[in-house]
This record gives sequence, structure tokens and C-alpha cells, in this order.
Amino acid sequence: MSYMKKDEDADQALIKLDRTTVFQEARLFNSSPISPRRCRTLLTKIAVLVFTGERFPTDEATTLFFGISKLFQNKDPSLRQMVYLILKELSTTAEDVIMSTSIIMKDTAVGSDVLYRANAIRALCRIIDATTVQGIERLIKTAIVDKTPSVSSAALVSSYHLLPIARDVVRRWQSETQEAASASKTSTGFLGFSSGQNHAISQANYMTQYHAIGLLYQMRSHDRMALVKMVQQYGAAGAVKSPAAVVLLVRLAARLAEEDASLRKPMMQLLDGWLRHKHDMVNFEAAKAICDMKDVTDAEASQAVHVLQLFLSSPRAITKFAAIRILHSFASFKPHVVNQCNPDIESLISNSNRSIATFAITTLLKTGNEASVDRLMKQISSFMADITDEFKITIVEAIRTLCLKFPSKQASMLTFLSGILRDEGGYEFKRSVVESMFDLIKFVPGSKEDALAHLCEFIEDCEFTKLSVRILHLIGVEGPKTPQPTKYIRYIYNRVVLENAVVRAAAVTALAKFGVGQQDPEVKRSVSVLLTRCLDDTDDEVRDRAALNLRLMSEEDEIANRFVKNDSMYSLSTFEHQLVMYVTATDKETFSMAFDISSIPVVSQEQALAEERTKKLTSATPTLKAPSTAPSKAKANGAAESATSAAAATQKYAEQLMQIPELKEYGTLLKSSTVVELTESETEYVVSAVKHVFKGHIVLQYDIKNTLPDTILEDVSVVATPSDEDESLEEDFIVPCPKLPTNEPGIVYVAFKKTDGEQSFPTTSFTNNLKFTSKEIDPSTGEPEESGYEDEYQVEDLELTGSDYVIPTFAGSFDHVWEQTGANGEEASETFQLGNVKSIADATEQLITALSLQPLEGTDVSLSNTTHSLKLYGKTVSGGRVAGLVKMAFSARTGVTTKVSIRSEEEGFAAAIVASVS
Repeated sequence: MSYMKKDEDADQALIKLDRTTVFQEARLFNSSPISPRRCRTLLTKIAVLVFTGERFPTDEATTLFFGISKLFQNKDPSLRQMVYLILKELSTTAEDVIMSTSIIMKDTAVGSDVLYRANAIRALCRIIDATTVQGIERLIKTAIVDKTPSVSSAALVSSYHLLPIARDVVRRWQSETQEAASASKTSTGFLGFSSGQNHAISQANYMTQYHAIGLLYQMRSHDRMALVKMVQQYGAAGAVKSPAAVVLLVRLAARLAEEDASLRKPMMQLLDGWLRHKHDMVNFEAAKAICDMKDVTDAEASQAVHVLQLFLSSPRAITKFAAIRILHSFASFKPHVVNQCNPDIESLISNSNRSIATFAITTLLKTGNEASVDRLMKQISSFMADITDEFKITIVEAIRTLCLKFPSKQASMLTFLSGILRDEGGYEFKRSVVESMFDLIKFVPGSKEDALAHLCEFIEDCEFTKLSVRILHLIGVEGPKTPQPTKYIRYIYNRVVLENAVVRAAAVTALAKFGVGQQDPEVKRSVSVLLTRCLDDTDDEVRDRAALNLRLMSEEDEIANRFVKNDSMYSLSTFEHQLVMYVTATDKETFSMAFDISSIPVVSQEQALAEERTKKLTSATPTLKAPSTAPSKAKANGAAESATSAAAATQKYAEQLMQIPELKEYGTLLKSSTVVELTESETEYVVSAVKHVFKGHIVLQYDIKNTLPDTILEDVSVVATPSDEDESLEEDFIVPCPKLPTNEPGIVYVAFKKTDGEQSFPTTSFTNNLKFTSKEIDPSTGEPEESGYEDEYQVEDLELTGSDYVIPTFAGSFDHVWEQTGANGEEASETFQLGNVKSIADATEQLITALSLQPLEGTDVSLSNTTHSLKLYGKTVSGGRVAGLVKMAFSARTGVTTKVSIRSEEEGFAAAIVASVS
């Protein structure tokens, strides 16, 4: 042991390097005799500069490269290793590096020193170019099958780097790569070199197999059948001993199962076998792959969950953490499957590792029932102070979801949220708590007054301006609707007195909402007095807001209410896009006219916030798997995404339709449906349709694609004819597509006018005939023939149903809206037999899509495989409320039996919604 005083500044001297100084020191490489120790120190300095982001200019890099090449005269092994390391890094910047190929190749020969042979191979493969790869082909093939693991791995990894520049040459090395993948080369020392029998590492790692299988995958990445054979060959028991290589096979098998439905069964069998692998790493990867599989069934996931449950009782903390993290993620999709692990998960709540305890709590919150909520809340409170903000946010997100799932428990959860809101924490943590309270106010009406009271107390000591502004705005919107609105005025005015200018301005606006439209003259007078005091504020924004609102309060007309308490707003995403297109336009004609704000669709604040709210809710408890990065067929949107998809589809098409002069007079687009395929994707003319609903009109958009080669279609139109007995729609006009070349999309619009009035909801079936003039293209000139022939092509019928007039909408309490809708409207119900549906989950997804209503209270996830009740809510395009209650029972013999009950405020509309299912 050394008792010499440590000089901390000396340790950092090597890091504080100057590129110019190091370059000047490189004259050392020209000295004779060569000093290996001094040269290694200088090479280390160059390595530090390179690996910390310093870049040598081309001339300096070239000088250094050939200066270092002179060190090959010395046989010192340690110096030779450093030489190859630096040459490899400088080869990308220096010029004429290929001149050193012959020197390096001497150290790659079979008889050279094993210690730096791997380094030489790596450096050689970085120096050569595409034209000289064939010259070293024999050398690399020999190195791949070398008995020394480090040499074999170096050759395999170098082949990765050669693939982009010489794929055809590298692919000829498949037989050698397969031999390396099947061989059992064992590394028993650092980089495969034993430093003596007494210091050898006894554990085998078989890393060469991992590199070989990875290279084989790169070689066969464009041949799916070859990949399948590779997975089956090396996935057999005992075929591969490297756990890292097996993990690579697990990921490849999961990807193949996602991409090709026909491979799902054999790949799932392989994944199930890997769950019993002797190495924990493989078990976890296989379980994770199964749980992440799209549309995984309960039976497929049960074995993976069982394996993870066994790991929960492991003595190793890292093993327990990995298992609970996978279960935590999977519980968002299938809580009833993870529910069997609850006893083992509960034992982790008191774990000394707070990361494990946090995931255990949040998993139980997702899988627990209403009776266990209070007990879990007490256990959470015991360790909230000991965890980081990141894990606190995870817990808050789980609690927010639980609040919406069990509204009756909102009191205890609100007390918990208000308690942690007073604790220490950063902005993101406090924001997540405030957002949770916002959602409680919106979706659980019974919690509004208590939540507002807690938020009022919070802003007394809130140190974050953004949060104070948002809370003040919410109090201004929700406070006047409460039975005792005056109690919030004191909290708002305190902010005018004590806060900065930004918060004071927000407080003035919130205060004005209590005065405008106020029926109590005493309250109005008090608000007026407080706003008058704000006229003396030091900030001009505060003074201007106070003066404006005092002026509006003196007006007893609709203008003041519409200005201060307006519930509508422009579609911000469309507004932003239109403005960007306007200011970035290159033609002068655009700027000759003022920006047309009337083209921006106006939506309610509820619709505008639906997308943001849904994203937050689904980020906490998504109900369907997100699509993988691998290509796959698009599926219907998830239940929880129905409100978002409806609003997004409407905003997407509103801008497009406003560009058509004939449609501008129709006014605001109320709703656009999802895309309906009217032909198969392999047909000669591929046609899909979208239904657009306006106040007094229905517009059918037909997207057409001509797949015939050397053929052009002209004057393309669609004759859409409603059913014979239907007279509620009258064709207004057709916007044809003038020209449709091969594989280029075109659009045809057919507009219909409602004959029964703007408040009607016509339902019918359209027969669709595609009419066009077909012309062949002359191959010699590339121009179409002068005269073609007229032709017709009939596609599938298009159904206009009651669900096309419904917009999915959120509501706090289903029982409340169900009773109100029934009291003010009518009810229709019918029983259906869904024989082609495999499970309750499939039926739930299909019914949500067919009815176009928003699932409430977490009923979009079925907790039972035999029975389920689906609670739905929405509004018609004219604003009337629609509530639906769907009861389902599953039988393996008859499928899913469904009773659909719909209540609607609009006369005759409930029956139209029920008919959408059939």
C-alpha cells in the first residue's frame, strides 16, 4: 500500500490537452531509438483528444498517421496495440492511408503474435476501401474461423463495417460465419487471452457466437425465409451457448411474428421455450417480447407472467426490478392477467429498494380493485418522501388513472394528492399533481369543489408562475359555476396583491369571469371595486386587462358574455398550419389578400382539449398496444383514442375541403368519418371513401388510384345513388378528377343536400359506379392516345349510418349522463349475435368503432372473458347527447351475444345508432 500524498491536480493534467501542442510533440515518433514508454504516453494523449471530440485537420491527421506508422519498427506488444488503436481512429480523416495496408497485413497473418492480431484486423478493415476488399477476402475468412475468440470476433465485427461498402463480397463469407456461430469458442481471459493459469477468468462467455449471428442477420435481412431458418436452426436447445446471441434470436423471432401472421405460431412456440432457458437474461427478453406482442392473448401471456412472478421472489434486487418493471408495463394493457401476481407484488411494497417499491405500488394500482384502494394509499404515503421526483410522477399518473376508474374513491385520492402537493418537489412533479386534479374536476363532477379548494390553497405558496396561471384560469372558468362562487374571489385577489406581473394579469382575467353575467348585484359591485383597484397597477398589461373587463362588465348584452365566457375557439393546429402556409408563400398573389380567418374551423374547448386529454390518459393506461416499428397492416384505432381520432380526422379534412370553391358555402365541417375501403388493394382500380358531414349537406370523398400500367383515366367521376326508398338526400353536384395517371391518387367529391332540413340525420346505402374515359399510352412517345373509350367500374356499397353523425365525447359520470339523457330523450335497444368475434375484447373494440362513441370509466378494457358491460357517450353534430350501454356475454359455441341500448336527446336518433351495429 502506498502512503504517498495523492496529487489530485496531476490526475487531471492529462485531460487538459491542447491539440497543437500534442501535434508538435509528435516529432517524438521520428526519434531513434524509439522509446516505447514515451510513445505510448503520447499516443494516449492523441486518443484522449480524439475520444473527447477533438478533430485533427486532414494535413495534421495525415502527418500523424504516417509518423505513427514508423513505430512498427519496434516490437513492443503494448506499443503495437496503441498504434493500431490510433491508426484506426485517424484513418477516417487522413489521406493516402491505404499505403500502410501491406505493413498492417503482416500482423494479421496466422503466425503473428496473437496479442495484437485482433487489433491489426480491425485497423486493416477501416483502412481499405471497396476496391481492395477482395484482396483481403481470404485473410478475413481465415480469421473468422480462427480458434482464438478475440481474432474471430474482430473479423466478424469488422465485417459489419465492410457490409455497406462491399455487401456482395461479405455475403460470400456466410459459410465461415455459420461455422463461427456453431463453434463453441470460450473466452477465458480479457479479450480472449489468458493472463496465466492462476488469473484466468473461469466463466465462459461465447461472445463470438453473438457476433456471428448478428452478422448472419445483416447478411440475410432481405430474405425472410432465410431468417426464419436461421432462428429455428440456432434457436434449438443447446445450439447456441451465448446468452447474448439467444437474446438476439428472441428479438428477431418477435419481429418475425409481428411482420407475418403465418409465422406467429412457430415463433411464439420458440419464445415460450426460451422462457425456460437457464440464463435469466434470456428469460426476461422472452417474457418482454411476449408481453409487447401486438394482440397477445391471455393464454399466450400467462406463461410469461408466471415466469416473471417467480423472479419477484428472487434474492437479487436487479432481477426483481426487471420483473416488476415488465409487469408494470403489461398491467396497462391486461391488468386481469397480471392480477394473479398481486400477492407477490404486495410483498415488494416494503422493499428497501425504493425503485422496486414504486413499481410495485403503481402495478397494484392498475390491477387492484376498488376495495384495496384505501389500503394502497396508506402504504404509498409511507415512502413518498424517500423517492425521486421521477418515481413520484409515476405514482401520480397511476393514481390519476385510478381516480377515473373508481370515481367513488375520489375523496381519499384527492386528499392524498393535496398532501403531496404541499411536499417538496420540482416543477414536473407539481405539474403532474395539478394535472391530475384538473382531470378530477373535469371527469368526476363530485370532486369539483374540494379540488378547487385545494388548488386555491396551493397557489398561496406556489413558486411556479406557469402553474399559478393555469390554476387561476381554471378557477375563473369553474368557480362561477359552483353554488358559492364568492369564496374563490379572495384567493384570486390575493394573487393581484402579492404576485409578479404575469400572475397578476391572469388573476385580473379570472376575477372578471365572476363579474360578467353575474346576476347578484352585490357580487358584481365587489368585483368591480377590486378591478378598479387594479387600474393603478405598475404593469401596463394588468391595467389594460382591468380596464377592458370593467368596460365589458358595464355592458348588459351578449357581447360581454361571448367575449369573456366564450366556450368556443379556433382549431389551433389548423390555425397554425394555415398561418405558416400564408407567411411562407412564395407567390405575390397570396399577400395581395388578407388572411381569411373564416376558413379556420371553430370547435368547442372540449373538442379542442380532447386530443391532449386523451394522450395524457392513454399514456398512463393505454388500452391497446402501440404499433411496432416493423411494418404491419394498419388496424382500427383504440377505444381510448376514439375522441382523438374523430377530432383529428375532422381537422385533417377541414383544410382540404376549404380549398374547393364549391364547398366553401357549406360552412364548418362538423365531422369526417374514418376511411372506408370499397375495393381490395390488389384490384385494378383501388377506391376508398370518406364521409363528411356539414350542417345541411353530406359530402362523399372518393380516393381513387389507377394501378393499370401504361393507362391514363380522364374525366373520372363517381355516380353515387342512394337506396330507392330514400328521398332525404338530393345530389347537389360532383367534383370530378380530370386526369388519373398510373399509380397516382386522385379525388372525386359527390355532394348531397338534406331535403328534410338541416337538423335531420339521413341514413342510407349508396351504390357506387366509377365512370371514366380510359386511354392507353403510346410507349414510343409517352403520350396518351387521342381517343379512348368510356368505361364503368362498380365498387362496394357505402353505408351512411347514425354513427356518422356522432362525435365521441368525454363525461365525468356515466350514470349521471345516462339518467339525464333518458329523462330528456328516447331509448332504443336491440340484441345481436356476433358469431365471427373470437372474444369479449374483440367485440368491445368493434362495437366502439361501429357506434363511434367514447368509452367511459375504463370499460374499454374487459376484465372478464365471459361477460362485460361497455359504457359509451358522445354528442351529435348538432350538440345533442347520446349515451349507450352495451352488455356482452361470450360463449365458445355461439360467439358474443350483445344487447345494445342507446339513449338520445334527438328524436329518432337512438334507433339509427343501434342500426349502425348491424
